[in-house]
Amino acid sequence: MDNKFYITTPIYYVNGSPHLGHAYTTVVADVLARAHKLRGKEVFLSVGTDEHGLKIQQKAQEAGKGPQEFADEIAGQFKELWDKLGIEYNSFVRTTSPRHVKAVQDALQILFDQGAIYKGTYKGLYCVGCEQFLHEKDLVEGKCPDHGLEPEVVEEESYLLKMTDKQAELIKKIESRKFHILPERYEKEILSFLRSQKLEDVSISRKNVAWGIPLPFDEKHTTYVWVDAFLNYLTTLGWGASTGSGQVLEMWPADVQLIGKDILRVHATIWPILLMYLGMELPKKLVVHGHILSGGKKMSKTLGNVILVDELLEKFGVDGTRYLLLSAGTFGEDVDMTMERLVEKYNADLANGLGNLVSRVVKLNESLKVEIGGSEAGQSGLDKLTVNYSPDSFLAEIWQKVGQANKKIEEERLWELTKENKTKAKDVLKEILWFLSQTAALLTPVMPETAKKISEILRTNKAEILFPRVK
Repeated sequence: MDNKFYITTPIYYVNGSPHLGHAYTTVVADVLARAHKLRGKEVFLSVGTDEHGLKIQQKAQEAGKGPQEFADEIAGQFKELWDKLGIEYNSFVRTTSPRHVKAVQDALQILFDQGAIYKGTYKGLYCVGCEQFLHEKDLVEGKCPDHGLEPEVVEEESYLLKMTDKQAELIKKIESRKFHILPERYEKEILSFLRSQKLEDVSISRKNVAWGIPLPFDEKHTTYVWVDAFLNYLTTLGWGASTGSGQVLEMWPADVQLIGKDILRVHATIWPILLMYLGMELPKKLVVHGHILSGGKKMSKTLGNVILVDELLEKFGVDGTRYLLLSAGTFGEDVDMTMERLVEKYNADLANGLGNLVSRVVKLNESLKVEIGGSEAGQSGLDKLTVNYSPDSFLAEIWQKVGQANKKIEEERLWELTKENKTKAKDVLKEILWFLSQTAALLTPVMPETAKKISEILRTNKAEILFPRVK
C-alpha cells in the first residue's frame, strides 16, 4: 500500500512503572504519526508492553503477586499514561495475549523446521537487567554499564539462532539503505560492528525460566524474551500462521521503527535476521534516539534527579509537556532535562513567546478587525517531521518565527501604528495573523489542543490565556 505509514515504538518492559524515557519515545512516535495523517496517509501506530522473562518473574515475586497479575497492573499504567499524553495509538500489543503467544510459537516452529534454530549449549555473561548476554568489552569495571550489576556467568542447554549465515546479506541491506538506520552515526556504528567481527549464534531460549512462552518443539524451554518481543511488530498487525510466513501484510514493512540507542544492536542484528528467515521484508527505517538525562546523569531515585511525567503534566499541561519533551534537545543525541530548565523554557517559549503573541495580536485586532481565511499546514512545512525525523529542528524553526513576529510588533510599534496609519497597521497585522494561522496548522501534530485553541481565537478574535506562567 503506497499511501500507508506504519510506525512502532518499542514495547516497554513491565518491570516497573512508565518513566520519562518511555514518554519521550512515545510522544515522538505520536507526533510523527499525526504529521503523516496531515499528509493524507493511512497511519498505524503500534505501542505495547513486553511481559515475559526472568526479571518480570522476580519483580512479581518481590511484590507478592503472580507474574500475570503484576504484568496486568503495569500494562494498565502504561495505557493510562498514553491516554493522559494524548497518544493516538491504533494497537496496544501485550506479549501475554493468547494471539501473540500462538503466533510466536508458530514462528519458532517455522524457524526450527528450516534449521535456523538448533539445540546446543550457550555460555556467556548474562545481565538480568538487560535480559541479554553481554561481552566482556561491553562491561565497565566488570559491570553492566546500564544497570551497574555484575552479570552472571551462565552456561546451559539452549536453542540458538544461526546468525552468521545471514550476516553478509544484512550488511548489504544496511549499506544499500533498504534497511536504513538513522541518524547516520548509528548506521556507521552498526556497520563497523558487523564488518569487524563474526556474529555469534544467539540463545533464543532459557531452560530454567518459567515465565515465558514454551517452545513448541521442546516445552522444557521458554522463549528468550527478545525473540518474543520482536515478533510483536508483526503480531500487532494480526500476523500468524494463518497468514503464511512469507505473506506481506497490508501495512508491512514498518515505515519507521523508533527505538532508544540502548536497544540498537539487537534491533539491527537479531530482529532483521529473524525476518530474513521468516521470509519477511525488513523495516524501511530504524530511527534511533538518545537517552534522557537530568543534570548530565541518568535519572536515579538515589541521586534525587528523577522527573516524573505526572509532575510535568500537572505543571505544564498535556501540550506544554509534549512541547518540552520534543524541544529539550537534539533528536538522536542524549537529552538533558532538569525541572529548572523546563520551567524556564516553558515560560520563555510558551507563556512569553507564543501565548503572548496570540494575546497581543487579538488585542490589536479589536480595532483593526483584520480577517483571514483558514489555513492548512504546507507540505514543505512538515518535512522536518515526515522526512528528516527532526522534531526539535521543526519546533526551533517555528519558534524563531514566533520571536520575529513579536519583534515585528515592537519594531513597528503596532499599538501606535493602529492610530497613525491604519492601512499599514492592517498589512502588518494581516501578515502576523497569517503566520499564526499557519503555525496553528503546523503545531497540530505536536500540540493538538493548542492548535485548535489558536484557530478558534483567530476566528472569533476572543482571547484566552493559552499558557499561564509557572514557577
